[in-house]
Amino acid sequence: MPLLGCIADDLIGAIELASVLVQHGMPTTTMLGVPKTEEAVPDADAIVVALKSRTAPVRDAVAQSLSALAWLRARGCRQFLFKYGSTFDSTDDGNIGPVADALIDALACGFALACPASPATGQSVYQGHLFVGQHLLHESGIGRNQVREASLVRLLSRQTEGTVGLIDFATVEKGPEAIRRAFMGLKEQGRRYAIVDALSDRHLYEIGEAAATQTLITGGAGIAMGLPENFRNAGLLAPGKDTVALPMLSGPAAVLSGAGARPTLLQIGRASQTFPTLQLDPLTTPEASLLARQALDWAAGQLGATPVLTAPIPITPILITTSAPPERLAALQKSLGSAKADALIEDALAGIAEGLIAHGVRQLIIAGSQTSEAVVNRLGITSLQIGAEIDPGVPWAYARGCGLELRMVLKSGNSATPNFFRKAFDL
Repeated sequence: MPLLGCIADDLIGAIELASVLVQHGMPTTTMLGVPKTEEAVPDADAIVVALKSRTAPVRDAVAQSLSALAWLRARGCRQFLFKYGSTFDSTDDGNIGPVADALIDALACGFALACPASPATGQSVYQGHLFVGQHLLHESGIGRNQVREASLVRLLSRQTEGTVGLIDFATVEKGPEAIRRAFMGLKEQGRRYAIVDALSDRHLYEIGEAAATQTLITGGAGIAMGLPENFRNAGLLAPGKDTVALPMLSGPAAVLSGAGARPTLLQIGRASQTFPTLQLDPLTTPEASLLARQALDWAAGQLGATPVLTAPIPITPILITTSAPPERLAALQKSLGSAKADALIEDALAGIAEGLIAHGVRQLIIAGSQTSEAVVNRLGITSLQIGAEIDPGVPWAYARGCGLELRMVLKSGNSATPNFFRKAFDL
């Protein structure tokens, strides 16, 4: 029976959270979308339900989150975590506050901590203000909605009918017991939320330890670091579990990239020195089916004319990409419009993924958040068993529910190191 039930507001964030739990000794499965009532409970101690609610209308985001919560509660989860972006991607009218309010009401717990800090990737919370590197959030140029506020106390207060307090750096530095007392004090004052400062992974561990008895926790993936140890200390989670082993698969390997972010462009440049690489150009071929056919014809020449399911490991992956420098992407968006340009790339790469798998590919890396969602939707994947981490927050996973065996990596365009693709297959 699962112990921890998590709700994430996007797919890549769900995988990041699941990876944190796995690396800290808690076997975890990610479910894609709200599971069906009759869906079997995964053999895992933590379940992360990946929604697509970050940018959904508030009413839809709340409804999806409550449905996910109901499924997790019915499966016996003892504690719950609402995961959102470490840059608190939400305007004053955004979804974080309304979803958290709805979860608090459904759980009748009255209170939740909020800590989106991710020191490993440069996000920290100090005196209730969210920093990205050395810059306040609203001065960083980062964040889906370009928020104009770095004070999480004020920002969250504008999204909730409840009141928001702060557990500051001085209190956090005193350790778990001081943090625990601060939780109790704010709850007794009638506060609904506690923004918690965190500047290091040690802070996140200790905040997690202090939250052992909290029904609902909200924040970024890092806030989960200390939770597995709480369950071990309670005798509920066995020590020494092998949480990262995935089934070994033979077969060809491929990388598909639709991301235009600079880190991914660097990764493509590095990988193309050793991987057979095809650069697709949606600007000159603005039709998804033609792009897919062009890519699959090329791939057939690289992989052989018939499916190969017994290729040994290590192998040389192929790389197919629509990623392009910003000026090329801008030209495509000007020609088609942003929405149609995005849909063209997503449809093309999803079709290519489907064709590659039909040709025997069993190890697949997808770069780009929207591309990843398009591919898993096309393939009918319903869950991912999370395995070894390649770079922080980016693990290998074993896909289930699609009628085949497949190892995958799904990553955002902005994540991972320049040699990531080679490192992933070496691992």
